[in-house]
Amino acid sequence: MSNVLDLIDQSAFRGERATGATNLVQCVWAYDRAIDIDGLRQFHRHLQRGRLSRRIERSRLPFGRHRWVSPIDQSDLQIVATPRPREEFEAWLSEQACIPLDAEHGPGWHLAVLPFTDGGAGVSFVISHTLTDGVGLLEALADAASGRHDPISWPAAGSRRRGQALREDARQAARDIPAMRRAVVAAARFARNRGGDGSGTPLPSAPRSPFVGPDERVTLSRATIFVDAYEWDARALSLGGTSNALLAGLVARLAQRVGRVAGDGFATLAMPVNERVDGDTRANAITAVDITVEPAAATADLREIRAAIKQALIRRQEVQDERLALLPLAPLLPRWLIRRMASVALGGATTSGSSNLGAVNPAANRPDGTDADYFAMRSLFVGVTKATVHQTGGLLGLLSGRVHGQVFVSVVAYEPGRPNSNDSLQQHISSVLSDFSLTATIGWPCLEPVSGAR
Repeated sequence: MSNVLDLIDQSAFRGERATGATNLVQCVWAYDRAIDIDGLRQFHRHLQRGRLSRRIERSRLPFGRHRWVSPIDQSDLQIVATPRPREEFEAWLSEQACIPLDAEHGPGWHLAVLPFTDGGAGVSFVISHTLTDGVGLLEALADAASGRHDPISWPAAGSRRRGQALREDARQAARDIPAMRRAVVAAARFARNRGGDGSGTPLPSAPRSPFVGPDERVTLSRATIFVDAYEWDARALSLGGTSNALLAGLVARLAQRVGRVAGDGFATLAMPVNERVDGDTRANAITAVDITVEPAAATADLREIRAAIKQALIRRQEVQDERLALLPLAPLLPRWLIRRMASVALGGATTSGSSNLGAVNPAANRPDGTDADYFAMRSLFVGVTKATVHQTGGLLGLLSGRVHGQVFVSVVAYEPGRPNSNDSLQQHISSVLSDFSLTATIGWPCLEPVSGAR
């Protein structure tokens, strides 16, 4: 099996290196009782032998394709010695997000457990998104919890001699030339339709002020909510929608509240679509579809959003996204151009992310061998600077899944020129939940429930 990186994975890796911002995924489990440390150690050992046990090795050629290799060493399981109050769980999770991870030099992921003073415990698993997407991560966690190992054995890091590496990478580059030629043609067409969604239709854009002043890192606002799965499904059904449409409605309404809408009041939602198949070795086996929705109508009727999602999925099968046609050029692009293309990849100031993982494999909720009481996954963007978020027009992304009778929704946001505190974001979320007549817990379950109006 070839260990050459897929072009999407190489593009993601080069994008992080160019911008200095690292895209991470954090899985979080909370137990209302003491955790089985021996079971967690076994889970950690299986992770070390699973599909996440790999790193990226750069090509010997400046324009070559990178490759997957086996890591020389891996991070240890971190067991916090001193218990902390459950109320400090969110602060500890943020600390975990700041532990350096590197998909090239390692470690690529980190597992840790925090005992609570009330007898419970919390577990954090943070991994570089260049090693896996959300669906791939959940599969890997389920495999580790079930004791399954990865049947694929990648070459050891640094195992190729210089001459061998140059010859193999040159042959790969030669095989890529036809695709590069087609990408040049596609790039010219994309330039004519710049701002299009792949069908030639211009996407709406919102004005943004140019960034001035010293560049510095920003802290993105974050929140996690939990909704009873039965109530979530019942509300979606009552509005004529599905679980996916309800999430999209929440995203659209939240985008309206924070100003991520076009002049006509419509919001554009980017929705990842899973393309992972059995035996897939890609880190990011996903594409995306864009839909444009009216936030004001979402709280009363989800049928239009449901229809828009269906039509977007049909269109995806019939019309290729022009952005994907540009991927063969990724190894050739200079760092400065990759930085400038960040706003194109993220969709601009009126685009918000709506990612639905669906039903989570129950095994993924058993890091110590038993069911955790709460589970959530969230996206982290470490090292993002003011210049980057101004260029992309800010950021809003919602990630959702269901497990253990609950639907979790994690939110990450930043809007240039606006208050970007967790408290402010939670206030917006509370209002949106009220708009949809949903009752939820905002934050981890040590906090009081926040009820929407019924």
